[in-house]
Amino acid sequence: MLIVHVHARVKPECIELFREATVANARASRCEPGIARFDVVQQLDDATRFVLIEVYRDDQAPARHKETAHYAAWRDAVAPLMAEPRQSLKYVHVHPAADGW
Repeated sequence: MLIVHVHARVKPECIELFREATVANARASRCEPGIARFDVVQQLDDATRFVLIEVYRDDQAPARHKETAHYAAWRDAVAPLMAEPRQSLKYVHVHPAADGW
């Protein structure tokens, strides 16, 4: 599994537009066979900050995701709403040990 956290900061006047476009993208993304989970969270003390938490079943799934129409529509819709370029961090899932951790 590959986990990607996409950090986004949007212009204050664009929060609702960003949220609507991002939720629509998340809904469609959850239907992709390569995506195990796709969450959108908004920071409590700064409503302009969001994190997209994308959990992919394999290393090729992110590239397939970026080929979808819903991703292209989201990318183009949110580009003018951004206060700064979005950043992504990649993680791997750490499995609990057999000792009950």
